[in-house]
Amino acid sequence: MNTTSATINRAQPRSGIAWKLMLISIPLVTLGMLLWLRNVEVSALRQRTVSSYGTVPGFQLTNQNGQPFGSAQLAGKLWIADFIYTTCPGPCPMISGRMSELQKPLEETDVRLVSFSVDPQKDTPEVLRRYAERLQAEPGRWDFLTGPKSAIYKISHDGFKLAVSDGSDARGIPVHSTRIVLVDRHGQIRGYYDATEPEAITKLLADTNHLLREQPK
Repeated sequence: MNTTSATINRAQPRSGIAWKLMLISIPLVTLGMLLWLRNVEVSALRQRTVSSYGTVPGFQLTNQNGQPFGSAQLAGKLWIADFIYTTCPGPCPMISGRMSELQKPLEETDVRLVSFSVDPQKDTPEVLRRYAERLQAEPGRWDFLTGPKSAIYKISHDGFKLAVSDGSDARGIPVHSTRIVLVDRHGQIRGYYDATEPEAITKLLADTNHLLREQPK
């Protein structure tokens, strides 16, 4: 074997390794760019004014651990709410997935996440606890609430100004809003974000960061 052949043979494995490394690095670089772009957009958006849409009335329900949970536990906290149910065949998995996305960027804050079940008869604390586990919900940060249907529907309709129906006049399944709601430390509603929209979480994080600066602990 001459010198030229030996050089080519040594170069081929190196080229193969370089190609594999490039293939591995592409998705990592892409993910890094997407995260960077989201942070840039959040930084730009959080300078905007955050409106107020009224006060959430007091309430007390039961969380996934069977413990009383309501306004008292949220007093003085920023919190983010949604309305879902565990057997939902429609948008609930997306809504819960969007809520789950909030855990990491908010982990160094005292912001709480609250999910109200619109099918409380089926969504007992035990059912909600299993649902929370599937979502890897952080204990002490994200609570899933059940209780009397009349109380939950009143909170949705009268408190958050969101549409809700038990579905008795349609297919027999609950109908609820896909909007996620931001509440400040004074119990004021400060924003609505449609979980089905691609930019919902970016805008929500921007407004949440704005309120964290406006209303420090």
